[in-house]
Amino acid sequence: MFGIIRPCRHRLSAGLHAEWVAHLCGLCLTLRNEHGQLARTATNYDGLVISVLVEAQSEHEAGRRKAGPCPLRGMRRASVADGEGSRLAASVSLVLASAKLRDHAEDGDGALRRPVLAGLARSAADRWARRGGATATGIGFDTSPLIDAVASQSTVEHSLVHGDSVLSATEPTELATAAAFAHTAVLAGRPANVEPLAEAGRFFGRVAHLLDAVEDRDDDLASGAWNPLTATGTSLEHTHRLCEDAVRGVRLALRDVEFTRPALAHALLVHELHHAVRRTFGHAARPPGRHESGWTAGAPSAGPYRGTWQEGGVPPYPGEPAGPTPPPDHHPMVGDGDGGCCWVPKFRVPPRKRNVLLGCLVAPYMCCTCQFCCRDPWPGPWSGRAHDALCDNCDCSGCDCGCDC
Repeated sequence: MFGIIRPCRHRLSAGLHAEWVAHLCGLCLTLRNEHGQLARTATNYDGLVISVLVEAQSEHEAGRRKAGPCPLRGMRRASVADGEGSRLAASVSLVLASAKLRDHAEDGDGALRRPVLAGLARSAADRWARRGGATATGIGFDTSPLIDAVASQSTVEHSLVHGDSVLSATEPTELATAAAFAHTAVLAGRPANVEPLAEAGRFFGRVAHLLDAVEDRDDDLASGAWNPLTATGTSLEHTHRLCEDAVRGVRLALRDVEFTRPALAHALLVHELHHAVRRTFGHAARPPGRHESGWTAGAPSAGPYRGTWQEGGVPPYPGEPAGPTPPPDHHPMVGDGDGGCCWVPKFRVPPRKRNVLLGCLVAPYMCCTCQFCCRDPWPGPWSGRAHDALCDNCDCSGCDCGCDC
């Protein structure tokens, strides 16, 4: 599951957290019911914002239905969001997921570097785009702005050179999210909200694209994949300023939107969006690994890491003698073999990747055992790399923007 809006349960009240889960499960089940089980993999945290916005503007009671037991809810039944908001969120998620899948196939990421698997991925992407468009047509949403934006992304990327504005790369995403946000006002019967929501959607798309670029920057450099920050020579400091300005733009645009139930929309698009920027740049600002120039994989050395420190490499900490140091992508709190009991899989240093099928088996187990929020750090189901818990660096203080939340 992907997305930048990942609220910590300590920052949301019990009621708002229950609403958020209802929209998340509603999106997942709508994808399953209308597009099959495989489409549930398109469920994402950002897509449910569409469903939240429709409900927040609607003058009618929130649409809910009972859902059966689910492993990701600990086999508990739940009341989940239902209606046009969930269908719009599902269609947008499917179309944008098709673009993401196609992008991975074009870049040859992971297993998709094999021509056969890349071809299957492109076929699945085309099928999702068509099905997402069919669902959108049923609720009066024209997906052509999304499809056109996705189609133009590759052209825009190939045209950028060092020194160009990175905002040229984010423009297609901004147009797509602006169209989706604006249609929530149409579904809710609030025509006066179309323009400010389009503005909020444009800024939201900018933040999402830039944060994704920041998170992928190191991996893209290592693999040689295209990244808008490296392609345009944009620094992290400038990217951070652009994200902060965009978050401020979302906040100002939402002030002109007339809501019936604003609490969850405000929490996600004001507070959680700001926290996503802080979280991403807080991690990106950590001192880069000082081991890269001196680490050589090879025979075991003293300590928890495999490899040797070569003379002339930079010591892991200033003032300390050279010694064993972790390989790239190593988390400072992780040692080889860490884990056990319910905390499986164990960590491996260096990380060991899993294939798609095995990762799909590991991910639900980790979710049901609360590892993504309670195990800090936790190993990626597919990559094996360490990730901070979702509540890492959590600021659970109250709202400081003058609102009543």
